[in-house]
Amino acid sequence: MRGVTFLAIGIGVALACGKASAASDWEKTVTRTERGVFPNPRPMRATYQFGWNDVAAATAEISFGKSGGHLQLIGTGQTTGVVRALWRFDVQHRATADAATLRPLLMNQVDELRSKTVTTDLVFNAGGVVRTRTDTKTKKPPTPKAFNFPGLLDLHSALLLLRSQPLTDGTVHRLVVYPATNGYLATITVAGHESVKVGAGTYNAIKLNLQLSKINKKRQLEPHEKFRQASAWISDDADRLLLRIEARVFVGTVFADMQSVQFTSER
Repeated sequence: MRGVTFLAIGIGVALACGKASAASDWEKTVTRTERGVFPNPRPMRATYQFGWNDVAAATAEISFGKSGGHLQLIGTGQTTGVVRALWRFDVQHRATADAATLRPLLMNQVDELRSKTVTTDLVFNAGGVVRTRTDTKTKKPPTPKAFNFPGLLDLHSALLLLRSQPLTDGTVHRLVVYPATNGYLATITVAGHESVKVGAGTYNAIKLNLQLSKINKKRQLEPHEKFRQASAWISDDADRLLLRIEARVFVGTVFADMQSVQFTSER
């Protein structure tokens, strides 16, 4: 759940490319996507269950709201049951985006493991992002690292930008995302419209197929070592909620499933 927790399990899981690609080749294919006409999400709280090969493994709660000209996502999550006995993991995630442009501003994530706590901070600007990462086992001061790519997105802003689009069948978006520690080329294809059943109910949904390739230090694309392929479903209605994600990884299939949603009043 680390860098791809919550929204991330959705946008950040994918089908890797077969070999490294020259930087000049893939960069020309990136979609220069501006925000669409679909309105911003309503303030709400939602809960999700995560699992691995049909075994419940974790839960998460996400709240979404607006403060001034900013959209803010706050999430907490933790492993549960047998999985927690093997791997204790708790996470707090906060992401902020511009309400008008849907571009990312800030991201803070705190990962609490059994042996250490890791804190990741991302500060976005017009040219890319600056990352600072610390952990309780390291005594050295953190070294900020920059990743430059105009129009760069985090997972929160990538989902906001996608849901604002028409999302007609067959549409392809190629976006550069930076979830926590690396840049990735995410290819999202609108696979179709269908019904999907989740813990929160049955919805008419838009199915998205997801591909992910790592951008290395030479700005070439590399296969992802762990992720194979993924699909996500968002509700085909006025709210466009993230309903479910299924991803094939090196150890099997992982999923995230919305269990409940409650809309809250504007502040």
